Amino acid sequence: MVDIRLASEVPVFDVFADCVEPKHLVTPGTLITKETGFMRGHGTYMQDDCLYASVAGVVERVNQLISVRPLKSRYHGEIGDVVIGRVNEVSQKRWKLDTNARLDSVLLLQSVNLPGGELRRRSAEDELAMRQYLKEGDLVSAEVQNIFGDGALSLHTRSMKYGKLSQGCLIKVSPSLIRRQKTHFHNLPCGASIIMGNNGFVWICPTLHEDTAGGFVQNLETVPHADRQAISRLRNCIAALAQCKMMIYDTSVMHAYDASITAGFEVKDLLLPDKITEIALMVRKQFEMEKE
Repeated sequence: MVDIRLASEVPVFDVFADCVEPKHLVTPGTLITKETGFMRGHGTYMQDDCLYASVAGVVERVNQLISVRPLKSRYHGEIGDVVIGRVNEVSQKRWKLDTNARLDSVLLLQSVNLPGGELRRRSAEDELAMRQYLKEGDLVSAEVQNIFGDGALSLHTRSMKYGKLSQGCLIKVSPSLIRRQKTHFHNLPCGASIIMGNNGFVWICPTLHEDTAGGFVQNLETVPHADRQAISRLRNCIAALAQCKMMIYDTSVMHAYDASITAGFEVKDLLLPDKITEIALMVRKQFEMEKE
């Protein structure tokens, strides 16, 4: 059986279609303002007493500070961000993690919960047992605690909701597509949980339950077939939204998930270009109906 698809015009998607406020998009060299009294932020430069954009992105203003947030770039962390990282190196009293940033992030031994949630000073025995807690290749959810002078991020996992990730699926998207929310941990009604890292790493797994073991115990029980299908469908829906440059958060993901089921698409169908476009259009239509 041969699958033949005819070429069609792909619609242009607005990155901020589901946002209420209009966004000011600029390209490098665009004049932002001629007024004085503004402070120059990231992504801008001064020339002839005028403020220009040095990157392509969205103009953001906080009081008198004007900056441009790039539409596509490496992750620039902020204190309080939820991130997902992969352990690259175990060194003295710290782990180094890849968090999609310019430099490896640092997770100090003193910044993690001990197994069982025990509260005490870290000893030499704990340092020797670091690879029993986290080793190279492990995935970890954490929070940005501080930013070092060179721009590297200092992480912590002191809350019970953070820690080592076990069974699930990781998908990487552009950090600019992840919407900042009050919480980035969501138990979805489709029977799966999702962690949306501000760094563009999205983790999809079976429904999370409260962990009382300090975040180091992995659940390796067999995942039911229905849960695996839900995780796979969510993964392909997120990839479709990212390919169409649509903002990714719990509402948009569930709209895409429901649309794929309503349209009768199988999980593998969501990898086809025409189906990806159709899902994105259905999600756009759903947002427009909600606005009305």
